Amino acid sequence: MHSSHARRLALAMLALPAAAALAQTPTRPEEIVVTGSIVPTPKRELATAVTVIEGPEIELRGYDSLADVLRTQIGVTVTNTGGAGQPTALRIRGEDGYRTQLIIDGVKAVDPSRTQVGPDFDTLLATDDIERVEILRGPQGFIYGADAGGVVNVITSRGDGPFGGRVSGDGGTFGTRRTNASFGGGSDRGDYSVSVSDFRTGGFNTQTADTVLRDRDGADNTTVHAKLGWNVGDDWRLQLVAHDVDARSQYDGCYSPTTFATLYDCEARTAETTYKVSADYGGAAVTHSFGYSATDITRDSLAAGANAFAARGQLGRLEYTGSYRPTDRHTLIYGTDLQDEHVATDTYDRRRQNGYYLEYQGKLGAAAFVTAGARRDDNDTFGSHTSGRVSLAVIRDLGGGNALKYRTSYGTGFRAPSLYETAYNRGPFAYPPAAGVALDPEVSKGYDVGMDFDTAQGLHLEATLFRQRIADEIFFDLDTYSGYLQSSGTSESRGLEVGVTKRLGPRFQLLANVTANDTADTTNQQRLRRPKRFGNFGVQYDAAGKLRFIVNARFARDAVDVGGVALPDYAVLDASVAYTISKTFEAFGRIENAADTKYVEAIGFNTPGRAGYAGVRIRF
Repeated sequence: MHSSHARRLALAMLALPAAAALAQTPTRPEEIVVTGSIVPTPKRELATAVTVIEGPEIELRGYDSLADVLRTQIGVTVTNTGGAGQPTALRIRGEDGYRTQLIIDGVKAVDPSRTQVGPDFDTLLATDDIERVEILRGPQGFIYGADAGGVVNVITSRGDGPFGGRVSGDGGTFGTRRTNASFGGGSDRGDYSVSVSDFRTGGFNTQTADTVLRDRDGADNTTVHAKLGWNVGDDWRLQLVAHDVDARSQYDGCYSPTTFATLYDCEARTAETTYKVSADYGGAAVTHSFGYSATDITRDSLAAGANAFAARGQLGRLEYTGSYRPTDRHTLIYGTDLQDEHVATDTYDRRRQNGYYLEYQGKLGAAAFVTAGARRDDNDTFGSHTSGRVSLAVIRDLGGGNALKYRTSYGTGFRAPSLYETAYNRGPFAYPPAAGVALDPEVSKGYDVGMDFDTAQGLHLEATLFRQRIADEIFFDLDTYSGYLQSSGTSESRGLEVGVTKRLGPRFQLLANVTANDTADTTNQQRLRRPKRFGNFGVQYDAAGKLRFIVNARFARDAVDVGGVALPDYAVLDASVAYTISKTFEAFGRIENAADTKYVEAIGFNTPGRAGYAGVRIRF
């Protein structure tokens, strides 16, 4: 089953001499990326902005939530309201979290039961079976029908060789404990891998307004993931991916279903089951990938033990992707996805959307790579819409194994109003001016220009200028709470991303990224909870696989919340370590918020102070 690849969008003019003056980091072997055009592509040929996080780094960082891993990467911010299991918005380049597509092993992992159909990072654990994560930034994921945010592609490991696996357990502050178990194996005929993760925490008081109970708001999460493959001959592969989440979290600030009074004894429950069956053919010149996936998510909200809200969302997708490569210089990619979405709350709504796409990839000489593609979406409620992407990457050989890549891309996106948004305006809780308002689709467009500089010794420097806009943006009326309205103007996000990795001797490596991001809503006010400056500075150490550690400081500056209230600037320091005792045993631990910084990500919500965790991992 193919995921998709993305590229690093070719930039213009960053001072090359300054780049060359920075030291260096060893060059990696050629990396293949699968997020952006569905067929695997060497990363050096990519013209779109893509970050890759490998499994060993995810494991070393040690976070419970995958969102906490992703927030260490360039261009990504996360807003969490109250700790583990609580609502978590992951924003790429300042766009809303629901504008980002989440793909897990080729499955479009979105939650149709949500207010806006989007990824569920609240319950997405950083499990031991994750092999790599690729992040495509900006509205260039047209093949997926992606919106302005981008694409997060999670790829789990495939079983290989004799039966083996690992078991790990750790615990610490807030009464937190986590257990992971994964195993797998494989041969030329087939492979299997299964992982089970169980996470539990007592949590802390989520809202500052809770001066009544002042209780701890905990969370539980059990996630099971399986990948089974059968190689039918040399060219065909059949695969099944299954993913199941059973999660519960306590929170503050719900409403009594009878008196509508604000309560602080609230609970959210999520039950999610997703699977995908696929058949892939890989020939020398032609490839085919067929798949069917289904997602079923049930959400229940309880106020003081009484059922306050329930929703069920279901999503079915029939997909086909093909490619034709007549020569090594030209590739044509084509495909379709037929999607059926329905959600049940107080009413039952259903919608179908069919997408068709085509992309050309070409090599112009030995050092230039171009793509051009378009997608047509046919929505049975909102009609047809066309989006697309063009990109260009040019590599300049500087001699001595050093290279400079210029890259640029332009893309557009499309988001139909969600079933919940349209149903709310027709429902009993809407009133003027929103009542009865017929919403139109949002459209987005954006471009970026950048460069990547790499040396034979391994320094990697990248810089990207970006700008993107959303027209006809849908928003909830926070003035009178009448329902969903639509802007007549455009919202905007623009800025500069800079990332550096640099080897500091044989064992140390510098990891750093900084993003300057200016955002504006349709009234030209700064968009909420989007820091103007944010980034990470980290140092990683690896003593030939014996002792490993990583120290990371993330910072955020100049953000505002509802009402234009300024959020305090902050910096948070995390550190994690792993020590290999033997071939079988490894001890690990981490300290989050090591300096015990008092910080705020959203007005009215508490954040955790210093927290420590330790555990062991057994490999077999």
